[in-house]
Amino acid sequence: MSIKLSNRIRQVKPSPTLTLSNKAKEMKDAGHDVINFGVGEPDFNTPEYIKKSAQKALESNFTRYTANAGIIELRKAVCEKLKRDNGLEYEPKNILVSPGAKASILNVLFALCDILDQVLVPLPYWVSYPYQVMLAGAVPVYVKTRIEDCYKLQPETLRASIKENPNVKVLILNSPSNPTGAVYSEAELARIAEICIEHQIVVISDEIYERLVYDGKKHISIASHSQEMKNLTVVINGVSKAYAMTGWRLGYAAGPAEVIAAAGRYQEHATSCVNSITQKACVTALLEEDDSIENMRVEFENRRNFLFGELSRIPHLSCFQPEGAFYIFPDLSWYLENNNAGIRTTDDFCTALLAKYYVAIVSGSSFGEEGTVRFSYANSMQNLVSGAERFARFLSELRV
Repeated sequence: MSIKLSNRIRQVKPSPTLTLSNKAKEMKDAGHDVINFGVGEPDFNTPEYIKKSAQKALESNFTRYTANAGIIELRKAVCEKLKRDNGLEYEPKNILVSPGAKASILNVLFALCDILDQVLVPLPYWVSYPYQVMLAGAVPVYVKTRIEDCYKLQPETLRASIKENPNVKVLILNSPSNPTGAVYSEAELARIAEICIEHQIVVISDEIYERLVYDGKKHISIASHSQEMKNLTVVINGVSKAYAMTGWRLGYAAGPAEVIAAAGRYQEHATSCVNSITQKACVTALLEEDDSIENMRVEFENRRNFLFGELSRIPHLSCFQPEGAFYIFPDLSWYLENNNAGIRTTDDFCTALLAKYYVAIVSGSSFGEEGTVRFSYANSMQNLVSGAERFARFLSELRV
């Protein structure tokens, strides 16, 4: 006798990025020289000043449950950070601390969405967005973007999507973007904000890569557009990318008090509070930053410059220079259409590349954009040099 699983969970597929990383690790453990460009986390260690804060919390036995929403000093620190870096005024009642930004998004979706509410998800998307929407009982509505626009949502496309989908309640916006590295300008966000205000669309603004922007650019939060937009925005952020703290598991949501309270009620019954040691360390991370974060950002910018330069020299490969995060998202459709190896999809391409040259990259189909692949340059310069050379060699072999 087999147990029937829920319809909800049967819609959810394994994370392709985690699946790829596991496969690459297995091959590496078997002795192969695998270069993994699929990992979505910094390859830097957590800064020493943060680790020392955690050690101090442990030594003082700060090891029990905390308030569900997070310790008050951390929520105050988040408020201070949002005011200092983003010009956003919040109080602790507007902040919910969660075990990772992924949990923050899911909490908010559960707080906002009823069954069959529609959530706009621009393509390409981070792999978890559609499944999180489905788990909350809502319906993801995919909104097409173009490489010519750096895969950024355009106002006319947003208007058309709202008009065509009468049950739209939420827009998920991600800047800097995973998987594309695109960063929205203040003017671009203003146009999106005006449409959302007009139609009273709530924006879940995923800003987890905020600190990783390049070329002198400045990250702008859509919530800073106006008080009206702030009232319709839930800002999602955390410490995983900026502070190289992926394993510490802490994210936060900032938004209207009634939304945050509702998300907190869901969290009470789903995960409860974030572990106490991490919370103490994150107070230190937000308030006592040293130069290690900026040093990491500069190194990522140098790696981006190198990898983009290498990819730009490959014939028939289309890509734009990303302005943030640590991803490059080239389009290799020409090679899928012009090879005699029987490779017609990016899934096939990535499988063949890993098997022959031991280079792991993520298929764009994982992000809803067939014909593309995602490189993470959260990797050593040595691996970037070798991996880019292997990738180019494989493409040259595919040319008819």
